[in-house]
Amino acid sequence: MDVLSQTFSALADPTRRAILARLAAGGATVGELAEPFDMSLPAVSRHLKVLTDAGLIERHTEAQWRRCELRGEGLRAAADWIEHYRRFWEASFDRLDAFLKDTDPKTKKGKPNARRKDR
Repeated sequence: MDVLSQTFSALADPTRRAILARLAAGGATVGELAEPFDMSLPAVSRHLKVLTDAGLIERHTEAQWRRCELRGEGLRAAADWIEHYRRFWEASFDRLDAFLKDTDPKTKKGKPNARRKDR
């Protein structure tokens, strides 16, 4: 699986997104990350493995604790991909806005706003 697909696959799960949101506030132990979830530690560890494999987090051992930290650069491929399409849509909306302004009879200078009735 390519990096971008692996990243989006990891982000597809709401539990993993919640873990990333928690890690955005700072590093945490596996136990701290597991607290808000109604699941076993092995289940949380499986989520952490997916996030690690996708390059979104780093795990390391400090004494007897397994600590996790967010890897911001792990989101770079997804952010770049999204940015490409954001620019596409922004340009498309700018062109639509320009078209609507050009064709709006209220903004045309020197032209009457309403048709005259010749009777």
